[in-house]
Amino acid sequence: MFKKILKSFDYSIITVYILLCLFGLVMVYSASMVTAIRIGQSSDFFYMKQLKNLILSIVAFGFAAFLPYKLYKSNRFLGTMMLVSIFGLLAIFAWGSIYNNANSWLSFGSSSIQPSEFVKLSVIIYLSAVYSKKQTYIDHFNKGVVPPIAFLIFVCFLIAIQPDTGTAGIIFLIGLTIIMCSGMKFKTLMKLFGFGLIIIGILSPFVILEKDKIFSPTKMGRITGFTEPFKYAQKEGHQLVNSYFAIGAGGLKGQGLGQSIEKLGYLPEPQTDFIIAVISEELGIFGVAFVIVGLAYLVLRGIYLGLKCQDTFGSLLCIGISSMIAIQTFINLGGAVGLIPITGVPLPFISYGGSSLLLLSISMGILVNISMFINYEEKYKKKKEKPVTSKSMKYKTFKVQG
Repeated sequence: MFKKILKSFDYSIITVYILLCLFGLVMVYSASMVTAIRIGQSSDFFYMKQLKNLILSIVAFGFAAFLPYKLYKSNRFLGTMMLVSIFGLLAIFAWGSIYNNANSWLSFGSSSIQPSEFVKLSVIIYLSAVYSKKQTYIDHFNKGVVPPIAFLIFVCFLIAIQPDTGTAGIIFLIGLTIIMCSGMKFKTLMKLFGFGLIIIGILSPFVILEKDKIFSPTKMGRITGFTEPFKYAQKEGHQLVNSYFAIGAGGLKGQGLGQSIEKLGYLPEPQTDFIIAVISEELGIFGVAFVIVGLAYLVLRGIYLGLKCQDTFGSLLCIGISSMIAIQTFINLGGAVGLIPITGVPLPFISYGGSSLLLLSISMGILVNISMFINYEEKYKKKKEKPVTSKSMKYKTFKVQG
């Protein structure tokens, strides 16, 4: 049985996941050497921390890969997960640590975690489980539609007021993706869309009256830096302009691993938000292509498994995990190249950060576990039900006549 399970794993996902993590580890070391020295640490300070994060994440990946994903659907697990998620978000306001103007971290000695990162997976599991259970009455507005969406909005609100609008936006988009793929009729989705427009209309006067508090100078600076980066190159546009310089300097082959100029104090957060700019400068278009192709494969493979899975819960889990990687990748790369305002979202599997890497590793483990169930059913259950062939019929006929 154990050998059959091992043979049923999707090793293409495992291979791409490991390659991206190892590539990210190398690039974190290259991008963070100067930053580490500037804060009074050794050059491998961020590298060693990320190495420990990676080891823990791989262990978590292995655990999630072997744990049957259907266990997440139980009411006891869902209830515990929701309570822990909400408690973690509320604990931020009492014991949180501020980093980059956001009160999003809980510190434990020299270590810290970001609860909102793990809420991403909690929302994916919760919405997937709820909508898979509500298939018979999924279009009933009061019973099937409103309760899960109310939870989604509440969680996004708690994250947005930290303030961490980037993560809140990602979670909301992930939730919308799962809702759109849940099996609701188009008519129900349109009603939901209209209901959302009504809420926006009701809240608009409040937003206008409180615009100075809601749209802080920091947030408005991100908009200004996005629309006119070179005009404000010394202030709001500093990050984007230096990202442009790094990407442009890389060319086709890059300057060589470790040879980035922009990471020498010009490009803020080179090991996190703008690591793709360092990759482009050092390894050129080939390094960027490796990252994009790898991430695209995981997204497309997850969508393929979601379409192939016969279990609604497993299918929605695949779609939710794939959308999380896709949305987060687009927001990070879009900010680095000036397509959208910078939001401070890490690049999946590549950027420095323990919470993000651990969350993504657990998600990949769940995806591999779902693929194992799909492949196992195809390989071994079908063998037990052998179809009647013309050859077997001839043998049986000969035996009876004889």
